Amino acid sequence: MTDRDPILDPAAMRKQYRVEGFDETDLAAHPMDQFTRWFEQAARAAVHGTIYEPNAMVVSTADAEGRPSSRTVLLKQYDAQGFVFYTNYESRKALDLAVNPYVSLLFPWHPLARQVVVAGTARRTGRDETAAYFRTRPHGSQLGAWASAQSSVVASRAALEASYEELHDRYPEGEQVPVPPHWGGFRVAPRMIEFWQGRENRLHDRLRYVSEADGSWRVERLSP
Repeated sequence: MTDRDPILDPAAMRKQYRVEGFDETDLAAHPMDQFTRWFEQAARAAVHGTIYEPNAMVVSTADAEGRPSSRTVLLKQYDAQGFVFYTNYESRKALDLAVNPYVSLLFPWHPLARQVVVAGTARRTGRDETAAYFRTRPHGSQLGAWASAQSSVVASRAALEASYEELHDRYPEGEQVPVPPHWGGFRVAPRMIEFWQGRENRLHDRLRYVSEADGSWRVERLSP
């Protein structure tokens, strides 16, 4: 085996996180309020080009046999009830959630040396909420929700584009596209949210909110 170029060697890659610490006294009383603080900072960083798509999150699911899968999805709403994303209900992640509602979310804000990890349960959003969001999507994205049988095998790129063009002819720009019955949202209700702040010498700050039976939240510091 030849020596690997150090620029390309994962074992040789090092980054010191020289940032301010993150203490329990910095935390909001509710984890969604703390998420709002960090998300707003990430969104501002995106305006300056520091972060690309701050609402991008890794969604991890598992099927009935416990086999996991992950993919990047865009967060489209968050509130006190949780985190919302949209997908095809016949996609792999949706089929996983139909039999196993437990899900993990990861927001990887690397340029800020931060990440947020969420564990919770997912349930479908109501059709009114789904329709309201669908109407805000660009026309092309609305057509794409019909054209793509997400996660299924497709014969070719040409076949996918032909499906899209057929839909474009049927629903030209300016004409209302119906909401697909097989498409909609999931709201992830958190049971645990961890806020991770990178520090020097890999002694990172990890503060975790854990839900209690009475609806309150317990805060724990985890060893890095």
